[in-house]
Amino acid sequence: MSVLGIGVDIVETARIAHSLGRFGERFLQRVFTAGEIEYCQSMKFPARHFAARFAAKEAVSKAFGTGIGRAMGWRDIDVHRKESGEPFVVLEGGAKQLAAERGVQKVWISLSHTDHHAAATIVLES
Repeated sequence: MSVLGIGVDIVETARIAHSLGRFGERFLQRVFTAGEIEYCQSMKFPARHFAARFAAKEAVSKAFGTGIGRAMGWRDIDVHRKESGEPFVVLEGGAKQLAAERGVQKVWISLSHTDHHAAATIVLES
């Protein structure tokens, strides 16, 4: 096994809260999957959880070295939770294709958030 890429991102929770307030459903549908929306909206402070998932998507794109755009879209990266609470990533569309091309076998994820910031770290492993 070897590391194919590492990505880290930090997001201001207020920035995501602002986008939620200003663009509402349009922002949600553009960036997040149905499962992510359902989970985050069920939480006491949804913006914190949306911010963590936003950071995760950015971190995945950085680990691949592509950014969000041509190679993969926002919704190609889906952050789920196990019953234990541990997050995991499911890749779809362009992200899944890129992972297959590069021999990615495992995507490791760590999320963290406070009142003001959310952070994500991603490791791609072959």
